[in-house]
Amino acid sequence: MPYSEPTDLAVVACPGGESFANEVITHLRHMYKHRFSLKSDVISKRYGLEKENIVQQINLKNDIETSDLCIRGVTDKYRAPFFKVNARFTYFANGEFKTELLDCIRGKDVYIFQDVENHEKIALNDGKNVLSLSVNDHVMSLLVTIDAVRQAGARQITLVLPAYPYSRQHKKKSREGLTAALLGHIYEMMEVKRIITLDLHSREIVNAFAHTHCENLHASYQIIRELARVVDLTKEDLVVVSPDTGAIDRNKFYATGLKKPLAMIYKERDYSIVTQDAKNTNIKSIKLLGDVKGKVAFLADDMLGTGGTLLKAMGFLHEQGATKVIAAISLPFFTGNAIEQFDEAYSKGLFYRIIGTNAVYHEELLKREWYISTNVSGLFANVITRLHHDQSLSDLLDNRTIIDKLIKVSTHAEKSE
Repeated sequence: MPYSEPTDLAVVACPGGESFANEVITHLRHMYKHRFSLKSDVISKRYGLEKENIVQQINLKNDIETSDLCIRGVTDKYRAPFFKVNARFTYFANGEFKTELLDCIRGKDVYIFQDVENHEKIALNDGKNVLSLSVNDHVMSLLVTIDAVRQAGARQITLVLPAYPYSRQHKKKSREGLTAALLGHIYEMMEVKRIITLDLHSREIVNAFAHTHCENLHASYQIIRELARVVDLTKEDLVVVSPDTGAIDRNKFYATGLKKPLAMIYKERDYSIVTQDAKNTNIKSIKLLGDVKGKVAFLADDMLGTGGTLLKAMGFLHEQGATKVIAAISLPFFTGNAIEQFDEAYSKGLFYRIIGTNAVYHEELLKREWYISTNVSGLFANVITRLHHDQSLSDLLDNRTIIDKLIKVSTHAEKSE
């Protein structure tokens, strides 16, 4: 039975990605137990066998086939898989990293988790040191872990990177490097078979891979689900607003799914200026193509760094007469003093809510009244399970069908009232 112990699906969590990995593993355990029970029920009815006997026969078969003497766990009940691989992460005084795997992963399908934007305090060296790591630290930790997994004899390696590192360095303007592509080449050189990420900043990054597959997930369903909880989609006059030209496709998707009008903000930038924080940006002027007066304005973007661009856009929409301004961010980095700047803007009534995902670990955000966190760990768990069992991802990568169902349910509930 593929959904019980032993399993050749293994999860290695880098220090930065451990929080998200633990949430995904929780979903994996629930999914495996449910599918085991469901399959046992079907077999029991189909062959006229007692379910208890089926479970015992499965455990017996697994015990016979294992290279060990037997598999841990009772013989007459479901044996839950142990997905997580124990590992020791060492951070040396000179800044070097070392990863040591404490469990055997030979011949296993290994998924390595890393959150490169996790800047919270992380325990290293068996808890002896607590450090806040940079993006570069996390990337190096990831590369060292990939090598350790490869050296330990894993059958194949998949990276789970909710935030693809250096994704904003995907195109050249002058004499500069293509760092997003560079990292892709490194992953391929290290025999990474697949990368699972969330709302990749640019589709161009996928073109950097010759052999490695890139599964780009979207959090649109989870975001619309949260939006429906804070705004009555059937009564409120809502307009979807693209915060810039680069986000037009994403917001067009939301406008089509929600069956709402689409507007766009055009920003003129001075690229000779580097954005420093939420207030000091390179935006010179803003114009609106569309109408938001007396309406709820909803904006969606893939990531938020210092937040200056979004703050200016939300303030501008407030000035244009929007009754509420709600933004959805797939990857809420909130770097620098962004949280303090958003606190100030919220106190002035410039926006109503920010919807973000838990793909980036950020403790301070969860304490804010204006922030709503939506959970995408179930989505990642579903994708991992299907990939591991060679099943289709089509309905997970293109979630328009389940979004339509969600909208219809909301409309039906309103009519019932």
